[in-house]
Amino acid sequence: SLPELLLGLTEYFAFYNGERPHQSLGYLTPDAVYRSGNGGGAKIVDRFGETTLGQRQTAAIEVASTT
Repeated sequence: SLPELLLGLTEYFAFYNGERPHQSLGYLTPDAVYRSGNGGGAKIVDRFGETTLGQRQTAAIEVASTT
């Protein structure tokens, strides 16, 4: 039944997040990592680096100086 399913999922999520250590979290639980404030949020990977940024700034300066 639906109530039994919801109860089972609720219990599993509590186990998964509160009791089961995760290898990717240094063998801590997700709850412990969340409470510590470490490792939260999405990791932003800059694949372009400062070279592209420098090129944009140079182009902007050239446009500004010709107008």
